[in-house]
Amino acid sequence: MNGGGDGIGGAGGLADDRGLLGRTSTAERVADILRSRIADGYFPPGERLSEDGIGKALGISRNTLREAFRLLTHERLLVHELNRGVFVRMLAVQDVEDIYRTRQLVECAVVQGLGEPPYALTGLEAAVAGGERSARERDWKGVSTANIHFHRELVALAGSARTDELMRSVLAELRLAFHVVDDPRGLHQPYLVRNRAILDALRAGERTTAERLLADYLDDSRAQLVRTYAGLVAGRGTADGA
Repeated sequence: MNGGGDGIGGAGGLADDRGLLGRTSTAERVADILRSRIADGYFPPGERLSEDGIGKALGISRNTLREAFRLLTHERLLVHELNRGVFVRMLAVQDVEDIYRTRQLVECAVVQGLGEPPYALTGLEAAVAGGERSARERDWKGVSTANIHFHRELVALAGSARTDELMRSVLAELRLAFHVVDDPRGLHQPYLVRNRAILDALRAGERTTAERLLADYLDDSRAQLVRTYAGLVAGRGTADGA
């Protein structure tokens, strides 16, 4: 009995699949590029993505680009519409509310489960300082980016690669709503002082206080964004990818 799986082609025939490795790796790199462009607002929600234009710009095959599109559709950043093409997803109001429910479950659980202080706060401190510096320079998109970093660093305190990946996906999806509102100052500047308060509580080892501050923060942020977003998308329709 051949227990090593060395059939035709060796190793269970996997040699026949060698060509998939390069294509998949390239598709993932393309997905990374497009994900960053979507997060930065270069491709706004509702925009149709041109296969020809993107393929020529990146020098990649149609199959590779379609695989990258598939990956980003799985992440709920893109949506494929039959006979129309691939579009950057436009969130429904219910999507925004669900994203915040997920954030509250994950972020508050991370803080609750931190254990005994001191905590490794270097990344969180850098995010807070970066947001405050951007505000002084009136760089409101910089404030938005720093705020995203704050929440990613907060979740990173759990030391879980799976939780980090989940939060990366959730926050990338949330930025689709931020781009529709297109008011980084109004959305993020008011929360700089609250980021600082959460950091100060964790630095003092006051985990329960930090969790309460975070829960209130997320409640207020959700209410503000949903209220503003609902008014903006009411007449535009949504592409929910369902």
